[in-house]
Amino acid sequence: MNIVSFFAGAGGLDLGFQKAGFNVIWANEYDKEIWETYEKNHPHTILDRRSIVDIPAVEVPECDGIIGGPPCQSKSGRKNGPNYLQIPKLKFKLAA
Repeated sequence: MNIVSFFAGAGGLDLGFQKAGFNVIWANEYDKEIWETYEKNHPHTILDRRSIVDIPAVEVPECDGIIGGPPCQSKSGRKNGPNYLQIPKLKFKLAA
Protein backbone atom coordinates (compact mmCIF):
# COMPACT_ATOMS: atom_id res chain seq x y z
CA MET A 1 0.00 0.00 0.00
CA ASN A 2 1.25 3.46 -0.88
CA ILE A 3 1.04 6.00 1.92
CA VAL A 4 2.03 9.63 2.49
CA SER A 5 3.42 11.10 5.69
CA PHE A 6 2.74 14.52 7.22
CA PHE A 7 4.86 16.05 10.01
CA ALA A 8 7.44 13.39 9.11
CA GLY A 9 10.27 14.55 11.37
CA ALA A 10 13.36 12.37 10.96
CA GLY A 11 11.18 9.54 9.66
CA GLY A 12 10.81 7.19 12.63
CA LEU A 13 7.08 6.68 12.13
CA ASP A 14 7.67 6.20 8.41
CA LEU A 15 10.31 3.57 9.13
CA GLY A 16 7.86 1.63 11.28
CA PHE A 17 5.27 1.65 8.51
CA GLN A 18 7.89 0.61 5.95
CA LYS A 19 8.93 -2.32 8.14
CA ALA A 20 5.25 -3.28 8.30
CA GLY A 21 5.15 -3.46 4.50
CA PHE A 22 3.90 -0.02 3.51
CA ASN A 23 5.52 2.12 0.82
CA VAL A 24 5.97 5.75 1.92
CA ILE A 25 5.90 7.53 -1.44
CA TRP A 26 5.85 11.16 -0.23
CA ALA A 27 6.48 12.97 3.03
CA ASN A 28 6.16 16.50 4.35
CA GLU A 29 8.43 18.14 6.91
CA TYR A 30 8.82 21.89 7.35
CA ASP A 31 11.73 21.94 9.83
CA LYS A 32 14.89 22.54 7.78
CA GLU A 33 17.04 21.16 10.61
CA ILE A 34 15.54 17.70 9.93
CA TRP A 35 15.57 17.52 6.12
CA GLU A 36 19.05 16.03 5.77
CA THR A 37 18.34 13.32 8.33
CA TYR A 38 15.01 12.43 6.75
CA GLU A 39 16.56 12.15 3.30
CA LYS A 40 19.38 9.93 4.59
CA ASN A 41 16.86 7.68 6.34
CA HIS A 42 14.44 7.61 3.38
CA PRO A 43 16.34 8.15 0.12
CA HIS A 44 13.48 6.84 -2.07
CA THR A 45 10.74 9.03 -0.57
CA ILE A 46 9.92 12.43 -2.05
CA LEU A 47 10.29 15.05 0.70
CA ASP A 48 8.11 18.15 0.44
CA ARG A 49 9.68 20.94 2.50
CA ARG A 50 6.79 23.39 2.51
CA SER A 51 4.61 24.33 5.44
CA ILE A 52 1.58 22.08 5.51
CA VAL A 53 -0.66 25.14 5.17
CA ASP A 54 0.96 25.89 1.80
CA ILE A 55 0.38 22.47 0.22
CA PRO A 56 -2.75 22.29 -1.93
CA ALA A 57 -4.58 18.99 -1.56
CA VAL A 58 -4.21 18.35 -5.30
CA GLU A 59 -0.41 18.27 -4.83
CA VAL A 60 -0.51 15.42 -2.33
CA PRO A 61 0.07 12.23 -4.31
CA GLU A 62 -2.72 9.73 -4.70
CA CYS A 63 -2.30 7.14 -1.96
CA ASP A 64 -3.97 4.39 0.01
CA GLY A 65 -3.45 6.03 3.39
CA ILE A 66 -2.09 8.99 5.32
CA ILE A 67 0.10 8.90 8.43
CA GLY A 68 1.51 11.72 10.48
CA GLY A 69 3.19 12.80 13.66
CA PRO A 70 1.63 16.22 14.34
CA PRO A 71 3.38 18.61 16.74
CA CYS A 72 3.02 18.04 20.47
CA GLN A 73 0.32 19.96 22.32
CA SER A 74 2.69 22.67 23.52
CA LYS A 75 3.45 23.61 19.89
CA SER A 76 0.09 22.91 18.28
CA GLY A 77 -2.11 25.65 19.70
CA ARG A 78 -4.65 23.01 20.75
CA LYS A 79 -7.57 25.10 21.96
CA ASN A 80 -10.82 23.66 20.61
CA GLY A 81 -11.37 20.72 22.90
CA PRO A 82 -9.79 17.30 23.17
CA ASN A 83 -10.45 16.19 19.57
CA TYR A 84 -8.90 19.05 17.63
CA LEU A 85 -5.37 19.97 16.62
CA GLN A 86 -5.26 23.53 15.36
CA ILE A 87 -2.50 25.03 13.26
CA PRO A 88 -3.02 28.48 11.67
CA LYS A 89 -5.28 28.06 8.60
CA LEU A 90 -5.50 24.32 9.19
CA LYS A 91 -7.61 22.17 11.50
CA PHE A 92 -7.66 18.39 11.88
CA LYS A 93 -10.38 16.39 13.54
CA LEU A 94 -8.62 13.49 15.17
CA ALA A 95 -10.27 10.10 14.87
CA ALA A 96 -11.21 8.47 18.16
